[in-house]
Amino acid sequence: MVIQSNMSPKSIVEVWKDTAPIFLKFNIPLTEKTLETTLGKDTLTSLLIDLNAAVESTTATCIEGG
Repeated sequence: MVIQSNMSPKSIVEVWKDTAPIFLKFNIPLTEKTLETTLGKDTLTSLLIDLNAAVESTTATCIEGG
């Protein structure tokens, strides 16, 4: 599964606990609001790259539907 912009920081950390320090690095609180509604495009892109690298997930490892 790939971490996506329509997920919230809170739900991401609940599934992938190792991502918590990345949210701290970007100074993003663990809220229930989705990433896409709270972050600018540049920050969002960088954050998603770091998060997916941390959980070793890419679009190549993701299959359609989950």
